Amino acid sequence: MNQEKLKGLIRNIPDFPKKGILFRDITPLLADGEAFRFAVDALAAACPSETEIVAGIESRGFIFAAAVACMLKTGFVPIRKSGKLPYFTEKETYSLEYGTDSLEVHRDPLSHKRRVVLVDDLLATGGTAAAACRLLTKIGGQVIKTVFLIELAELKGREKIISYNPFSLLIF
Repeated sequence: MNQEKLKGLIRNIPDFPKKGILFRDITPLLADGEAFRFAVDALAAACPSETEIVAGIESRGFIFAAAVACMLKTGFVPIRKSGKLPYFTEKETYSLEYGTDSLEVHRDPLSHKRRVVLVDDLLATGGTAAAACRLLTKIGGQVIKTVFLIELAELKGREKIISYNPFSLLIF
């Protein structure tokens, strides 16, 4: 398995979720055990040895972040859309092309300053990843790296998170 074979397992769906958007569907990659394992291994290998905990953004980011956390033998912190977590939370609101959205995380998973790696499936404009990094910092984390399965380079999301040391396995 290699990166080009992985790219071949990413299905392009034009005009989803709205006209003019080319959606990168990862479900064929997830359904291929060898490809999924290769991707998780590569994402885990990109994490610094001092990683203490892995955070992931709902929903597809959970798939990779939890698997990477298992590989690294660390804990996992879920970052969810607003109103989905049952305990005391911190919130970060961020701008979208068409309005705003919010992410939340429990206040307590990083009770000591902890070195965090943020893992997500896709880096597009960088707004969600930047908000997640700010949120992790707000609860006491030090985001030492951001790791993505896919980066859509033309959207320049890397520029918004450059201080969080981004790595992308596949660049489109």
